[in-house]
Formats: sequence, structure tokens, C-alpha cells
Amino acid sequence: MSAESGVPTYRGHGGIWYKYKWEEYACQAAFNRDPEGVLDFHELRRIEALKCEPHSGHDIITQVQKEKPATVIVTQNIDGMHQRAGSAHVIEIHGSAWRLRCEAEGKIFEDLNDGKYQSRKCKCGAWLRPDIIWFQDMLDEATVREATNSISTCDLFISIGTSAVVWPAAGYPNLAKSSGAFCIEINPEETELSPLYDKCIRSTASQGLNQLFE
Repeated sequence: MSAESGVPTYRGHGGIWYKYKWEEYACQAAFNRDPEGVLDFHELRRIEALKCEPHSGHDIITQVQKEKPATVIVTQNIDGMHQRAGSAHVIEIHGSAWRLRCEAEGKIFEDLNDGKYQSRKCKCGAWLRPDIIWFQDMLDEATVREATNSISTCDLFISIGTSAVVWPAAGYPNLAKSSGAFCIEINPEETELSPLYDKCIRSTASQGLNQLFE
């Protein structure tokens, strides 16, 4: 979804982790070692994300949600593009670039500024770290449980542009299929999980969604 808006991917061809070492910018050890450097990196990612705009695929999902309020978005993206398009009930399994958290007090703060952080330290004096799932982090159990419950009870499951290699998201198509959902894959390329889908659309996110919901 976000790649079509121009947001750089992390793992795909030419993605961020081809250019930067995650060990220096996307793990707790790096943050402990150089919090300002890590925050500089993620602040730049925020600024770059704001230069991009939601595309027609985002708008279609927002409209579908308005017509069918039970529609849930489960995303691995952290850029908040769905929310910018007006979507609601977005389950962000990898967290959000627009939140910070204080590990000392266990507090989470929204930071919806113009890209730059409003504050890099909590009032208690501790550094605030991005509320995203870094390499070697454990996923938030409540978030995973919410995503799992939604997918295991859905009747229509649409996978858009995922590589199908990052867990637990890689297991969601099987979960939906085994629970009786009709499963659709929208992806320009075939994935390891393509054979299990009831329908595959080889196109971009916006083209595929337009084809489905025209």
C-alpha cells in the first residue's frame, strides 16, 4: 500500500535496510547506545513520509469502511497512511511512527507534529523511543490478539502487497482460509502463499482495489 504512495519499503528491492544497517537504527541496543542518532533517523523517515500522499486504494478502503463498518485494517506499515486517508480501526502490528513511548513510566504519547518530534524526552527525564517494533523486539500481545481475532472471524480476507515472509503476518492468510474466509491476494508478483488464495490479482494496490470495488 505505502510503496505506491512513494513511501520507501524496508525489506523490498531498494528498501531502507539495503541502504542502512538496522543494527545501527532499528533495535533497542542501538537506541541505548545512541538515542539521538536513532531518533534523528526515525524523524527523517517521518518527514519523508509526509511528503507522500494516500492513493486511490487508500480512499477505496476508507469508503468500504464507511459502508461496512465491520471492516478492519491490519497493517505492517508504520507510516499512518491509512489514517491520513480517513480510515478507522487500523491495527498496526508493527506500531506507529507517530507515537513515542517512555520505557521508564510505560506511557505512550501521540506525536502528530510536522515530522519533527515535539519532544525527545519524557517529563521524567527518560529518552522517548519510537513506539514501533524494532528488530529483536517482541510484538505487543494485545495487538497481535486483536489482529488474530479479527482475521479468524472474517468472511473476506484481502492481502495487499505483502511479501508473505514476515511473521506473524505471514500466517494470517492461512488463518483466514482455515476459518472459512474467501481470500484474495493483490500483488504485482507471486508469493509463496499465492496458491492458497481463492483469487489473485497481479497489479498494484490501487489497480487491484479499483478492480474489486469499481
